[in-house]
Amino acid sequence: MEQLNDFLVKAISGTEWPMFILLIGGGLLLVLYSKFLPYRYFGHAIAIARGKYDDKNAKGDVSSFQALSAAVAATVGLGNISGVAIAIHDGGPGVVFWIWMTALIGMGIKFYSCSLSIMFRGQDSEGKLQGGPMFYITQGLGKKYKPLAIFFCIAGIFGFLGVFTANQFTETFMSVIQPSDSLFAMSDFNWKLTIGFLLAIITSFVIFGGLSKIAKVATTIVPFMVMVYLIAVIVVMAMNASQILPSLKLIIAEAWNFNTVVTGGFWGLVIIGVRRAMFSNEAGLGSAPMYHGQSKNEEPIREGLVAMLGPFIDTILVCTFTAVVLILSGAYLEDGSGIVMTLNAFNTSLGNWGGVLLMVIVSAFALSTLFTYSYYGVKCLSFLTNAKIGRFYNWYFVVMIVFAAVASLELVKNLIDLSYALMVIPNMIAVLLLAPKVNVAAKTYFSKLKNEKA
Repeated sequence: MEQLNDFLVKAISGTEWPMFILLIGGGLLLVLYSKFLPYRYFGHAIAIARGKYDDKNAKGDVSSFQALSAAVAATVGLGNISGVAIAIHDGGPGVVFWIWMTALIGMGIKFYSCSLSIMFRGQDSEGKLQGGPMFYITQGLGKKYKPLAIFFCIAGIFGFLGVFTANQFTETFMSVIQPSDSLFAMSDFNWKLTIGFLLAIITSFVIFGGLSKIAKVATTIVPFMVMVYLIAVIVVMAMNASQILPSLKLIIAEAWNFNTVVTGGFWGLVIIGVRRAMFSNEAGLGSAPMYHGQSKNEEPIREGLVAMLGPFIDTILVCTFTAVVLILSGAYLEDGSGIVMTLNAFNTSLGNWGGVLLMVIVSAFALSTLFTYSYYGVKCLSFLTNAKIGRFYNWYFVVMIVFAAVASLELVKNLIDLSYALMVIPNMIAVLLLAPKVNVAAKTYFSKLKNEKA
């Protein structure tokens, strides 16, 4: 395990700058290229998500709201709770500012990539309509770019495993119940193994039901779990109201701590922020286009606008609330896994029942993320082989949940960071090359919308 972890660390160091340049440089280019047009239609995006423009006769498997819910279910998860804690612990409060910046850029990236997911849809081996990076690469750029699509899918087979979620859920459970060796005569390892098996079994009941069942469950869980978490965080903030403003000031001040530039620490801080933001909202990763490509929507720009709401919900809202709680409680200064730091922050303000409340919230986050991630992996394997073989990914997925429950945080974090960086490279290349086609469609769509309102 140590040798594998050492390899992952070395591989990550080699992918950091290509990922950073494509995600931030490419994302900024898209934002400027769009002339900020998608951001100016934020209200229109909300109206689309609410179903105002739904077309029941359109091709696809789920509504735009269901696609958004499923995509957000994958992103509003333990990355927003544990990932943010790890980022602040590693890079300090200033990391949060760069998470915000990456999220705003991510909104533009998701607008373009999810517009492309409708614009260039393909079919799998069973003739079912499909969307996602592998399809807009091959359909939009042409067959000669298929190696990029294959590269993306190979990285996705590892990146879309629910290992980080399973690992951090287990950490939370162990921290809340604090089992002793004598409890039911089980060691900590056996407890973790048991939790892993239970997670795998519960996940199996949903993921083997296919996209429709995943989308239905996600639509039910996501709005509820986000609301409960935000209420809990607001209560903590209200109990420490005097510390909110100083915490926000600390974020801004530390974000521009140029005293660290000489040692390279400043850029390390920025990269940590970018990486954790990508882990939080998955902009540039190519995951959300897989769900949005299944929407009952014939209008690419409309779907892109809905998808743009994802980074705003999971990063600008959820991650910010998590960060403020961690900073005002001082929990980020403690050593431990990300979820334990957040747990300590809740316990500091709410007492012992704060840990129980977080456990309930984390359970919903973890399960919804596991449900949706499996679908991404199925699509990747299906593209590499065929739809029938692709469904076997679910078996591999549940086995890896058990492995992740007992694995170290460092190994799991490095595996995900490397896989994500490798997926960003082919996806962002495709999005940047196809961006002019989205701009043409956007010009037509917004002109038509303006005329309808006139």
